[in-house]
Amino acid sequence: MKKKSFLMLLLFVLLITEDVLSQGCSQCKMLAEQGAEMEEASFGTSINSGILYLMTIPYLILLFLFREKIIGFFKGLARK
Repeated sequence: MKKKSFLMLLLFVLLITEDVLSQGCSQCKMLAEQGAEMEEASFGTSINSGILYLMTIPYLILLFLFREKIIGFFKGLARK
């Protein structure tokens, strides 16, 4: 009985969170709303620009955190 109620609870949580998780990021949502009055080609360019803008921050953080390893890797390549 306990296992069955746990599975029902898990199923309920998964069904509820689908709407919450499928909303997308705010940048993409804003560009999609603005894209309603745009042409098809410019809408795609705007969405791609927004995605690139949002992805720069994680890459900069990773670059900052692992800068010594990255520099050591390129120095090792230069020695060969």
